[in-house]
Amino acid sequence: MSKTTTKNTFESAMMRLEAIVEALENGEISLDDSLALYEEGTALSKQCMEKLSQAEIKLKRITKNIDGTFEMSDLQLNGVKNSVL
Repeated sequence: MSKTTTKNTFESAMMRLEAIVEALENGEISLDDSLALYEEGTALSKQCMEKLSQAEIKLKRITKNIDGTFEMSDLQLNGVKNSVL
C-alpha cells in the first residue's frame, strides 16, 4: 500500500476512503495490510473533516448583536446576503 504525500481533493479522498472501507469489510487482507489501510483511512478522514470545516468557515460567520447575543449568518457573496434558516 503506497501513501500519498500530496494533498488529495475532498472527492478523491472520499473515494479512497470508500475503497478502504470495502477492503476492510471484505476481510480477505492480512492483519498488517488491514492496519496500514486503517492508518491511511484515519489520515484521510482527518483531512476530509478539515476540508469540511474550512468550507463551513468560508460559508458562515457569527455576528454579535447589540444586545450581546450571537447570530450565525451566511457570508455576503457578490453583494447578496443570505441568512441561515
